[in-house]
Amino acid sequence: MPDHHVYVIECADGTLYTGYTTDVERRVAEHDAGEGAKYTRGRTPVTLRYVESFDSRSAAMSREHAIKSLSRTEKEALIEDG
Repeated sequence: MPDHHVYVIECADGTLYTGYTTDVERRVAEHDAGEGAKYTRGRTPVTLRYVESFDSRSAAMSREHAIKSLSRTEKEALIEDG
C-alpha cells in the first residue's frame, strides 16, 4: 500500500494549497487546526479536494512539484478528473 501522498486542499478563502504527507487525514487536521503550513494558517477551515498516492517519497515529491507548477485552471481540472 502506498505510503506517500500528494494532496490539494481548498482554503476558506478559495485558494488551493498542494502538499506532501505520509498521513493525509492527520495532515489535513493539522491544516484545519492552524498548525499546518504557514500559507494555510488563517485560511481555515480547509477542505481536502484531491489525493494521489505513491510508493516512494521521491515520486510523490516530483508530483507535488508538478502540481504546484500548474495554473489554477489546470489544478481545478485535475480535481474534477480525480
